[in-house]
Amino acid sequence: MHDAHRHTQPVERVVTCGTFSLDGGVWEVSNNVWIVGDDTEVLVIDAAHDADAIAAAVGDRSLVAVVCTHAHDDHVNQAPALADRYGAPILLHPAEAPLWQMTWPSRTPDRALADGDILRAGGIELRALHTPGHSPGSTCLYAPDLDILFSGDTLFSGGPGATGRSFSSFDTIIESVRDRLLTLPPQTKVCTGHGETTRIGAEAPHLQQWMARGH
Repeated sequence: MHDAHRHTQPVERVVTCGTFSLDGGVWEVSNNVWIVGDDTEVLVIDAAHDADAIAAAVGDRSLVAVVCTHAHDDHVNQAPALADRYGAPILLHPAEAPLWQMTWPSRTPDRALADGDILRAGGIELRALHTPGHSPGSTCLYAPDLDILFSGDTLFSGGPGATGRSFSSFDTIIESVRDRLLTLPPQTKVCTGHGETTRIGAEAPHLQQWMARGH
């Protein structure tokens, strides 16, 4: 029974802190870890930095899967620990393999995450949207019944994610945001990988500015 610790919200955020490392640089970062589901079962999106804090939020609920929006180390560095604790699979788009192997060379994700896949937890459906650019296999998760998009590092409040490092492409992320994300209903809440939430309608005006700006 979960009566003593009832989870009334279908979406919970756990903010964790650590580092992001790529191309020889190291940056201090805070990450949003999203827990989606009900009192019985949940998905965890992007297990970052602190497996104990994430597990404390999951509690004794069943963990259906650890879903990785992409494989930068700050988004996957606790995926195996959390998955092993609950006996849950790790899901990741196959195009992320080179980035994943930088952090976990001796382990592979359990299941491929493909465009159009439907994930379910606690009666909530999430549809995978492949949105390359920030990285080759970056994937957003869209919950139409909640009017929520989990955007990873593809879209933030103020514009698309960074594309200045290995395996990224500015032109590709602009195309992904324009064709896959800004076509969603404008009221859709965007739950990002870092920082504050936004809405699709609030980000649409920024796209032309970003296209003009280039890198």
